[in-house]
Amino acid sequence: MTIAKSGPWQQAQINEFLDNSTLPIRLSCVAADGFPRVISLWFLHRAGNLYCVTHRSAKLVSLLNHSDMIGFEVAPDAPPYHGVRGQGRATMTRLGEDPALELLLQRYIGDLNTDFSQWLLSRKEEELIVCIKPHRLFSWDYRKRMASVV
Repeated sequence: MTIAKSGPWQQAQINEFLDNSTLPIRLSCVAADGFPRVISLWFLHRAGNLYCVTHRSAKLVSLLNHSDMIGFEVAPDAPPYHGVRGQGRATMTRLGEDPALELLLQRYIGDLNTDFSQWLLSRKEEELIVCIKPHRLFSWDYRKRMASVV
């Protein structure tokens, strides 16, 4: 499937930003009551998809079971503003032997031996992989125009 893109960045720049960013991804899901929910998660960018790990009892699971359509954004909170946002569909599968949890811990914490890392790894059998397949990507980059603000 072709992904619709708009904004100043080419696909290679989008890929580089997503590959190197340690910002969390913000996911927007619509709940059964019709109101959107925003959830922040750690993510990996692999082969054009975005991957997160969540516990099987997390609210996100019920939200995605209600609707697999999501919005997402990866961007810093402070100026100069730039980033990637998009829309897509999410699927969930058991984590199993996939190294995604270890890769996320190394990416965001840098150490698999912290108490927090060990606690998350101890629940590995109860974790799910959320695979986000983007349908649309939008980039923006106000770093040049905001240079005097920073």
